[in-house]
Amino acid sequence: MRHDSAREAPRLPRIDMSSIRPIKSICVYCGSGFGDDPVFAENAAVLGRSMAEEGINLVYGGGNVGLMGTVAQSVLDHGGYVTGIIPDFLKSREKLLDDVQETIVVPDMHTRKRLMFEKADAFVALPGGIGTLEELVEQMTWSQLGQHTKPILMLSTKGFWKPLLTLIAHMREQGFIRPGLELNYLVAERVEEVIPMLENAARRVGIVSNEDEIETRF
Repeated sequence: MRHDSAREAPRLPRIDMSSIRPIKSICVYCGSGFGDDPVFAENAAVLGRSMAEEGINLVYGGGNVGLMGTVAQSVLDHGGYVTGIIPDFLKSREKLLDDVQETIVVPDMHTRKRLMFEKADAFVALPGGIGTLEELVEQMTWSQLGQHTKPILMLSTKGFWKPLLTLIAHMREQGFIRPGLELNYLVAERVEEVIPMLENAARRVGIVSNEDEIETRF
């Protein structure tokens, strides 16, 4: 269809981007234990409820134990959707939640982490152990190398992640985190801040990922 250049060009309908939800799923990394303070489990339950109420799907490690089971059960209890991804060798150690809508059993940890990455629009690290730390740092590394812009957030309940933040600052001071290779992450002190912070970051930066490049490099 041709338009006379003297005429006003047809106007496209304006879309209110603020009404579009940029985060449809969150991958939550957290401990398979509860920790020593009940507030860790309380916050995991609050996060799960908030995700369900906001219509945000949970992607997680598939088990029913510790904070991992708490956040998943909370999402389910409040009508949310859960995807659990678990390697075959962990099925007997971390029993699956029966009510999870989607359970994916994979052959190894590498496949598990890749699928969790692909199915999530953002990442949240609750308190946890070495496995939680490793998953968090891996996403920070991929982001640092420009392979995705998905928001990464640490929920630092009772200052849990402060030692890691101190280490990151030390690395920067010693010249191992250089200009142009900065780390992109968010830190929330309160669980109520998690979803708003993730959505604000996603709207500001946009969500871009290159799964093929990640698979090639890592």
